[in-house]
Amino acid sequence: MSINVYYDNVKFRIKEIKRVKEFFNKVIKNEKVHCGDLNFIFTSDESLLEINQSFLRHNYFTDVITFNYCEKMKLNGEIYISIDSVRRNAKELKEKVNDEILRVMIHGVLHLIGYDDKTEVEKIKIREKENYWIEQFYKA
Repeated sequence: MSINVYYDNVKFRIKEIKRVKEFFNKVIKNEKVHCGDLNFIFTSDESLLEINQSFLRHNYFTDVITFNYCEKMKLNGEIYISIDSVRRNAKELKEKVNDEILRVMIHGVLHLIGYDDKTEVEKIKIREKENYWIEQFYKA
């Protein structure tokens, strides 16, 4: 069981990587699942668009794509994050880039745990969870 962070031809790096990994272990444990193998892959818009087209048959840019390999209550998955999209979103939302990165990482993990965002009610619930966990990160 491990949490890994990879960088695919981007100049971005997570600060306080040890703290971030410990935080995600806490999130997963508190959501009543066990951590298997969780991989965060930071990449570019172009790479994420290619993944979106190849695997999901979507022809648009996005900030995050999650591949769920969970088995029963064991969380396994890959979370691809476009650092380009996250930076644009942060600027548009007037948020700090690091806060938006954390939100997107949490969002991907919540999808693996079983939260969805297809309906308005689900969007509200997942956003509340994101906000809760961001608050917990900064309290620690």
